[in-house]
Amino acid sequence: MSIWKRALAAALILACTAMAAAYPNPLPVTGSIFVHDPTVVKRPNGGYLLAHTGDNIALKTSADRTAWSNAGVVFPSGAPWTRAYTGGSANLWAPDISYRNGTYYLYYSASTFGSNNSAIFLATSTTGASGAWTNRGLVISTSTSSTYNAIDPNLIVDDRGRWWLSFGSFWTGLKLIPLDPNTGLRSGTAVYDLARRSGGTTAIEAPFIVKRGAYYYLYVSWDACCQGAASTYRVMVGRSAAVTGPYVDRAGRAMTAGGGTEILAGHGSVHGPGHQAVLADSDGDQLFYHYYGDDGRARLGINHLGYDSAGWPYLH
Repeated sequence: MSIWKRALAAALILACTAMAAAYPNPLPVTGSIFVHDPTVVKRPNGGYLLAHTGDNIALKTSADRTAWSNAGVVFPSGAPWTRAYTGGSANLWAPDISYRNGTYYLYYSASTFGSNNSAIFLATSTTGASGAWTNRGLVISTSTSSTYNAIDPNLIVDDRGRWWLSFGSFWTGLKLIPLDPNTGLRSGTAVYDLARRSGGTTAIEAPFIVKRGAYYYLYVSWDACCQGAASTYRVMVGRSAAVTGPYVDRAGRAMTAGGGTEILAGHGSVHGPGHQAVLADSDGDQLFYHYYGDDGRARLGINHLGYDSAGWPYLH
């Protein structure tokens, strides 16, 4: 092999190594770690309650954020009110859990793959335990004639105490609607545009908004989910001074025009990381997400989330 070919090969190896090391591996987790679309809340007792996609919505608990145990399902007797959107399936998607004023709030999706005949519902509980949840009703629905898709909900309460729900997947992107804080259900008819893809693909979903410092940060997932180790999901972020936007990426590009700054993508045996959630914990912010292993199974991923000197998030 010539000198220049050896140099080129060495450079390629270094480049691949640098790419593989661009993002940290997930922190160690043990026990019941096979999840999809995780959402988590810190409980009053200091433990953790996690909900994720599954039949009747699956629950897991942990005392230390490392060892996880199954904790049953939200609706052990089923959720027949969702069946008009799921084609009769018990599988419910992409929950969003939070704890406010002594009550757990759980927003969750009912749909079938590739369809926007979809709905988001709300359930509440004072304990978060399996079977202790009360259905509070429909929040928003879409049909096959809609221009957006009512899945992947996330609750954000802004600095003024106003409640908002972000949601969306593909079609015309991610949306935001106001909620009534007294009921947790939709208030009015306003719909705000948050983000969408451009340039030949509409693959954006899973919004999650969190306020840190002067900014609201909008985390989203781009590209292909749900294809096992072939998934190309990745986590993007933008920020805004107002909860309703406009959100822009690090380069100043609007997220409604395809903008987004990547903070996590596949690397090594971590395939298609996405459907992220941010948890404020005693040791700082944590990013929860799912990813696929080489065997194609979806696993729980957790990483520490930091902010650089310009206020942009990164994983470590």
